[in-house]
Amino acid sequence: MKHRIVVLGAGYAGAFAAGTLARRLSPLDVEITVVNALPEFVERMRLHQLASGQDLAVRRLADVFAGTGVRLRLARVTGVDPERGTVAVTGDDGDDELGYDTLLYTLGSSVARHAVPGVAGHAFDVAGPSSALRLRERLARLGEGGTVLVVGEGLTGIETATEFAESRPDLSIALAARGELGAWLSPQARRHLRRACDRFGITVHEHTGIEAVGPTGAVAADGRSIPADVTVWTAGFAVHPLAAASGLEVAGTGQIVVDATMRSVSHPDVYAAGDCAYVIGENGRPLPMSCASAGFTAMQATGAIVAGLTGAKLPDVGMKYHGNHISLGRRDAIFQMVDGQARAKSWYLGGRAAARLKSGIVRSAAWSVGHPSFGAPGRRRRLVAVPDAARPTAAA
Repeated sequence: MKHRIVVLGAGYAGAFAAGTLARRLSPLDVEITVVNALPEFVERMRLHQLASGQDLAVRRLADVFAGTGVRLRLARVTGVDPERGTVAVTGDDGDDELGYDTLLYTLGSSVARHAVPGVAGHAFDVAGPSSALRLRERLARLGEGGTVLVVGEGLTGIETATEFAESRPDLSIALAARGELGAWLSPQARRHLRRACDRFGITVHEHTGIEAVGPTGAVAADGRSIPADVTVWTAGFAVHPLAAASGLEVAGTGQIVVDATMRSVSHPDVYAAGDCAYVIGENGRPLPMSCASAGFTAMQATGAIVAGLTGAKLPDVGMKYHGNHISLGRRDAIFQMVDGQARAKSWYLGGRAAARLKSGIVRSAAWSVGHPSFGAPGRRRRLVAVPDAARPTAAA
């Protein structure tokens, strides 16, 4: 019986991992199934561009995995039973249960609403393609002088506010920051960011926590009302409670606690990568949710899975966060390097050069997902010993 590897999610981490496993393991011994709710790969780093009115290239997962041997199952994951080694899914063809010998959990994250009243009913977000398209349609209906409030001073908030300001100069864009805007940047990069906001005419509300959102704006913690025709919520990301509900050991964030190989500390048949994995970096701190972290953790997880099944050398992918890349519209950006303690270095790259660098990173990330067979070895590794089925199959 073939060793069954099931990958949950086909985002940056999941799609890359599935392609890597397919090109490194022999199909004679291994069966790889990817479960994803959508038929297309989502370039999450560009969803704010989609919301602004730009059209993104469509990469169908069926085409991405064509010829790799990877099986694609379009369905939504509704449950994981790590004791039985099964995954419950539901799709257009109804409910089903998939058995696995090795599970790679890469279901990512979604917008964190922080239980703020009104966010669910009145705020928009760019955490997924459907929500980004919903926001796109709403912005298209805004006439000249319309107001947009972006809540959140992180990377997504800054990129969203500047993208909207550049693509829709007829709108009034505001950004609500809980603390000082760009406080985590070096002083020079912070000044660059402020100049960009001034150039775009973005109104920045610093030290402004939002405690409620309504149909005509938001209410700050100090009681001030900030009027807005559209409120966009970008105040962080959160993982789905599915992992915690399944009995896997999770951190306070709900992320799956893993060891240095991305293996669940509570269930050795389960690996996690991307935003849903609680990973301690080389500096002793949890890696932030980001595309860069997804790449590192996916490489480590796939390397560990291959090593465990084939006897290959266990790789040690450095879990080091190098810095932040922030787009400021299409022609400006900031590339901020950080030190070993994740503190901003004094050096940064800004302007068009940084924008070209960020664009190249985004394109290369999507290209690597879209070409899973690139660099495929001439001979895929056979398993040291094909494991016997230790659990009943889903049909049993």
